[in-house]
Amino acid sequence: MTDALKRLSDEGVAIWLDDLSRKRITSGNLAELIDQSHVVGVTTNPSIFQKAISHGDGYEQQLTDLATRKVTVDEAIRMITTADVRDAADILRPVFDTTDGQDGRVSIEVDPRLAHHTAPTVAEAKQLAWLVDRPNTLIKIPATKAGLPAITEVIGKGISVNVTLIFSLERYREVMDAYLAGLEKAKAAGLDLSKIHSVASFFVSRVDSEIDKRLEAIGTDEAKALKGKAALANARLAYQAFEEVFSSDRWAALDKAHANKQRPLWASTGVKDPAYKDTLYVDDLVAPGTVNTMPEATLDATADHGQITGNTIAGTYEQARAELDAVEKLGVSYDDVVQLLEDEGVEKFEAAWIDLLNSTEAELKRLAPSEG
Repeated sequence: MTDALKRLSDEGVAIWLDDLSRKRITSGNLAELIDQSHVVGVTTNPSIFQKAISHGDGYEQQLTDLATRKVTVDEAIRMITTADVRDAADILRPVFDTTDGQDGRVSIEVDPRLAHHTAPTVAEAKQLAWLVDRPNTLIKIPATKAGLPAITEVIGKGISVNVTLIFSLERYREVMDAYLAGLEKAKAAGLDLSKIHSVASFFVSRVDSEIDKRLEAIGTDEAKALKGKAALANARLAYQAFEEVFSSDRWAALDKAHANKQRPLWASTGVKDPAYKDTLYVDDLVAPGTVNTMPEATLDATADHGQITGNTIAGTYEQARAELDAVEKLGVSYDDVVQLLEDEGVEKFEAAWIDLLNSTEAELKRLAPSEG
């Protein structure tokens, strides 16, 4: 069942699970995925925690204790989510040790309501790193305009970061620049650069969802022929940008100081359109030095029938650029699409966080001991 996953791993793609819940931790499922399915990392986001805590089990005792202590709902959420991340990090610690810190990592996101505020994002990132207190944690910071200086500041303090919600090639280059600037700050402060890691989460399937919708509205044969091509083209050109930046003179100076490259991470790799093969964004985005974070359904599909045929990014840049240009020529604005997706991404995570706050607050009230 896991031959395709092994081949993917052998090609230099780190397989991370895009999901976490307390039941997954306590049942042994996460350990099993690490042992049998080549999973070497975990990513979380506000939507994942909202689903796990609102609909999952395993949280009642902690919620009861928190209700008894009369903590605020914000504190309760952070106590619950950091506990899950800490436990997952402990399960992944052997992977962290054997990969010299590159993998075996668990990501936890800053409060999405802070996405457009730099200083509070930095403060929250520091607090999360302190709360989880595990070296194999990545703090997720969204790649908004306000997030960019926060990335530099947090990396400069020696905290490892997963930059999330990247949709555009221009923003991705800004993210890499922010990472390098952070490493330079860390180096100037005398920190050990070999201990600082980062991934840049470049979102895939949502690009097709939005562009396909616009191509369908145009309705010509030429437009329909371009459906399902933009997301892969965009991600492949992102890998080209990664290769350029991490072969630059600026990088060479940091490389000498034992810095780590910021790996591109393919996020949102579950196919949204049932007309496409369910392993599309895995099979066709294979290249060394990347991460693919998959929901469990995509992980299972890849194990069952993934077609891993070697590097599927090398040699594609010219075609990828031509496909994005063709979409643009039909009147679909790339800049408009990627900005919309960034705005929607932040809004969706904020809405999920607010849902989580509301449902947790209701649970705290239900479980609060009666006065007397």
